[in-house]
Amino acid sequence: MSLVKEPVISISGLWMKYSDKMVLRGIDLEVYPGQIIGYIGPNGAGKSTTVKIMLGLVEGYTGTVQIFGRDISDGNTDYKKRIGYVPEVAELYDSLTAREYLGFIGELYGMKHTEAEDKAKRLMGLLNLEQAYDMRISSYSKGMKQKVLLISSMLHNPDILFLDEPLSGLDANSVMVVKEIFASLAARGKTIFYSSHIMDVVEKISSRIILINGGDIVADGSFAELRERSREGSLEAIFNELTGFDRYRDIAGEFVEVIGEGDSGD
Repeated sequence: MSLVKEPVISISGLWMKYSDKMVLRGIDLEVYPGQIIGYIGPNGAGKSTTVKIMLGLVEGYTGTVQIFGRDISDGNTDYKKRIGYVPEVAELYDSLTAREYLGFIGELYGMKHTEAEDKAKRLMGLLNLEQAYDMRISSYSKGMKQKVLLISSMLHNPDILFLDEPLSGLDANSVMVVKEIFASLAARGKTIFYSSHIMDVVEKISSRIILINGGDIVADGSFAELRERSREGSLEAIFNELTGFDRYRDIAGEFVEVIGEGDSGD
């Protein structure tokens, strides 16, 4: 007899209001170990708010949010030791070296400093950054900084990873490596919960895609399931259909027309 897995994230009746605008409208969601969740939607749909609530960064919501079976509103922050987070825009301590920064992050999660430094050095090497380990982060390219952020989120071996545009700034080879890392972590029972506006990436790496629009979940399933329901060929087309954004060709055409105004063609 197989055991039914308990959800690592359980959200029930989640409502959130900023000033006079309702951002989340009764979100119900359960996420299980080993799932790679692509959480997508237009800007302002409520994606970041949902994630920040789960991280304990936003209060004032109504409803229930449980992580690892415990209500996060009880004041106990121990669950945070078991999660990793990469925001879309992160402020790194640029004056530190990667050794110093990652050692510091590791200690925040309860790792011994020497253990964190050693582990970070090996992970940096695997992402072709070993030579930059003792260089100041201020000298890094965007892609190098993104790799350091990804390492910092996984250094302590978390059970849930929350990631916003995790592949931002990475070259093609690094994207392949990071996608494989996510798949391997999921195979070990880790949960990846990420947001991205790059639909082909979401389509390829997600085991489950959740589309939120106007504070409501309007689609939830694998890419194959979403495609079957909408009869569209790509996730981008499904996204446009479900969010009602069908003027992109018209807007692009008008944009190009404006660019060309005043051009005599001589």
